[in-house]
Amino acid sequence: MADNTSLDITDLIDIDNGRLNGRIFTDEEIYEQELEKVWKRAWVMLAHDSMIPKKGDFLQTYIGEDPVMVVRQKDGSVRAFLNQCRHRGMRICRVDKGTAKAFTCTFHGWAYDLAGDLIQVPRQDTAYPETFERGNFSAVKVPRIQYYKGFWFGTWDEDAPDFEDYLGSAKYYLDGYIDRWDGGMEQVAFHRWVLPNNWKFMAEQPTSDMQHSEITHVSAATVLNKGSDAADRTKRGTNPVGRQFFSDYGHGGAWYGEKGAEVPNTGQAMQKYEAQPEIAEMIARRLGDNREVRGHLNIWPTFMVLGNYTIRVTHPRGPHEMEVWAWTFVPKDAPEEIKDSIRRDVLRTFTPGGMFEADDALNWEEMQHVLKGRVARDTGYLYQMVGAPIQWDEGCYPGGSSAHVFSDNAAINMYANYLDMMTSDSWEELMEKRAQHRLGLSAGDTVAAEA
Repeated sequence: MADNTSLDITDLIDIDNGRLNGRIFTDEEIYEQELEKVWKRAWVMLAHDSMIPKKGDFLQTYIGEDPVMVVRQKDGSVRAFLNQCRHRGMRICRVDKGTAKAFTCTFHGWAYDLAGDLIQVPRQDTAYPETFERGNFSAVKVPRIQYYKGFWFGTWDEDAPDFEDYLGSAKYYLDGYIDRWDGGMEQVAFHRWVLPNNWKFMAEQPTSDMQHSEITHVSAATVLNKGSDAADRTKRGTNPVGRQFFSDYGHGGAWYGEKGAEVPNTGQAMQKYEAQPEIAEMIARRLGDNREVRGHLNIWPTFMVLGNYTIRVTHPRGPHEMEVWAWTFVPKDAPEEIKDSIRRDVLRTFTPGGMFEADDALNWEEMQHVLKGRVARDTGYLYQMVGAPIQWDEGCYPGGSSAHVFSDNAAINMYANYLDMMTSDSWEELMEKRAQHRLGLSAGDTVAAEA
């Protein structure tokens, strides 16, 4: 695992022994491969209905480092396209969000309609040949866009499985967060900030790492547990129980408590709101009984949902930096005082000034800083908290899971999927590898991947 000139990522990730070389978090060559093998292939959250509710509404986002426009069309549908003018490569639109009838590049005035089609070129009649066709130079479209329970997801890969197949068993857990209420959700606040660390650090934590909270967040939790809008984390006990789940394409999450006696990670106002008989009945009707599995989760690569309803995506900015986009979501039909309590809870916990966020950011910054050392990179990281065995489709819990809230199994699964993506040239090859490499299988066993 030395820092050699030639690079083979299979030498840097040892799934069987739970070891990672630090170069996967620092190497420029690996990062460029990630943009090709992960970010051009995976499904990425682009927008929520509440962000672009009206015709002509748009926002800018990213898939990897590629800037993308997401636009509500006149017929109510949503389109997405690369925010790059086909002329000289400027952004077509430089405004973060708004409402428009068309978009005009501020460099040479090329204009595009709401779908990204080129509709006007200055001086076309006199300065361009008759063979010039505007239709050949429309913005590059995001070829696959799918809608899922209020959210819009996109991928550059036309051969990717449908989004629900990509979710696999993670659908059960994601729905427990976002599909609880008849009126759906809406976003009421937005923050974004840049941190000096690799994007995979934040992906890993909501996928797997509940154990850090009893150490990293002990001071913040002590302050916030009582008399605030946050969840009372003392209810987890001194020897907490719970469960961790994961699915084939790198998704994962965890929560506290046992079936029928889960410990909510949601704020106190949300708990009181959902305890009302009519709200509890609505949730049970939509999801079934005992679906309190809201701790935190990540849909690979970086669509993250926390129990207090901060929902975020992380955009990579090279191997040493990431940009966090975080929204506060609330039940759309909840009373205003409930919405405001949820907003305050998120503000105090998981925003640039939030107490838990500051704890996490310090950890990740320090981890990245230490990896500047060559010995530190080769020493890498250890993932051997695997005492709870892996179970598949255990009881009511679909997919892979472990009957302990503290486990590295979901992180190992995330990096196993990452390794398979980085070494596959197509979705067909990736599916085959995920079936062969499913965690918890006996030697020689294979199963079909969840898609």
